[in-house]
Amino acid sequence: MRLRLLLLALGTFAVGTDGMVMAGILPLIGRDLDVSISVAGQVVTVFALSYAVLAPVLATVTARWPRRRALLTALTVFSLANALTALAPSYGALLATRVLAAAGAALYTPTANAVATGLVPPERRGRAIAVVMGGLTVATALGVPLGTWIGRTDWRLTMWLVTGLGVAAFAGLALLLRELPQPAAALTLRERLRPLADPRVLGAALTTFLVFLAFQTSFIYYTVATFPATGGDQDRLTLLLLVSGIASVGGSSVGGRLVDTWGPRSVIMSCSAAYVMFAAASPWTLRTMPTALAASALTPLFGWSIAVALITRVASLDPANAPVLVSLNSSALYLGVAAAGGTGSLAITLFGDRWFLLVGAGLMVVATVVAAVTTRTPRAREGAVAPDPVRA
Repeated sequence: MRLRLLLLALGTFAVGTDGMVMAGILPLIGRDLDVSISVAGQVVTVFALSYAVLAPVLATVTARWPRRRALLTALTVFSLANALTALAPSYGALLATRVLAAAGAALYTPTANAVATGLVPPERRGRAIAVVMGGLTVATALGVPLGTWIGRTDWRLTMWLVTGLGVAAFAGLALLLRELPQPAAALTLRERLRPLADPRVLGAALTTFLVFLAFQTSFIYYTVATFPATGGDQDRLTLLLLVSGIASVGGSSVGGRLVDTWGPRSVIMSCSAAYVMFAAASPWTLRTMPTALAASALTPLFGWSIAVALITRVASLDPANAPVLVSLNSSALYLGVAAAGGTGSLAITLFGDRWFLLVGAGLMVVATVVAAVTTRTPRAREGAVAPDPVRA
C-alpha cells in the first residue's frame, strides 16, 4: 500500500517540478526564443490558468472512467506535452505545449488524491493525501533546484528531466497499480461549483487567490529579483532555490502543527504579517548572497505555513464535501499563479527590477485584510481545533 502511494507521489513530484521550475530558467528561455524575461514569464501564466480552468472540467468529463485509465492517460498527455516543450521551435509553440502539459497535470493530481483516499481505511485518508501531495512539496525542495541546475546551460534539458519523471511515474503505475476502487458517483460541473454560493467558501477561495498572487508575483521572477546577489550565476541561483525549497517543506510541516494548536485563522493572520515584513524588506535583502540566503529561507517558511492553513480552513467548512472544496481551493491557487505572471511582469515594467518586489508585499497586505474580514463571522467554525469564531 505504501508503495502505491509513493508511486502516486512520484507523479505529483513530476507535476510540481514542471509547474515551478520555470522560475529558474526564464532568462534562458528568453534568450533562446528571443523574448524578454517578462514575456517568457507568461509560460507560467498559461500553464497555471489552463490548470485552473481545466481541472474541474476534466474531473467532470472523466468522472466515470476507471481510475487507472485516468491516471495513465494524464501521465501520457503530461509526458508527451513536456517532450514537445523541450522541442518547441518558437515561443508560440512553447505556449501551446504548456496548455497540453497543464491538461495532463489537471487530470492527474485530483485523480491521484481520489485514488489515495480509496486505498486506505477512512481513518488514514488524511495521511494518504499527505503522502501524495508530499510529491509537490518535495518538488519545491529538490525538483526545482535540480531542474534549474541541469538546465543552467540549456533550458530544454530541464524539460527532458520533467519528461523523464513523467515517464517513470507512468511505468511504475502501469506495472504496480492494478486493482483500484471504482470512482464514486459523478458530480456535474454545476454541482462542483455550487459551494461557491456559500460566502465562507467564496471568501476562502478569494483569500487563497490573493495569497498566491502575492507569493508568485515575486517568485516567478526570482531570477530577476536575486540577480544582484547571484550576478546571473546559475549555481548561485540553484543554491537559493534549494534553500527556498527546503524552507517550503519546513513551512508545510510547521504550518500543520501550528494549525492543530492555534487554528487556521490565527496561523493565516500571524504568518501573513510575518510574510509581509520579510517581503517588504526583500528589495534590500536580495542584494547580497548572505542576506538573500536568509530571505530565501524565511519568506517561504511563512508563505507555505499560510498555504497549509488555507487548505485546512476551506476543508473544515464542510468536512463531508472536503474533496470538492479542496479542488475549488486548488483552482483558486492556480488562478492566483496565473494572474501573478502578468502582475509581476507589469510591476517590473512600472517599478523596475528591484522595487517590483514591494508589489508582492502589498498584495499580501490585501490578502491579510480579506482573510480577517471573511473569517470574523459567527458561521466561520473551522473544525475541532477552532470551535469558536474568534479562534477560527
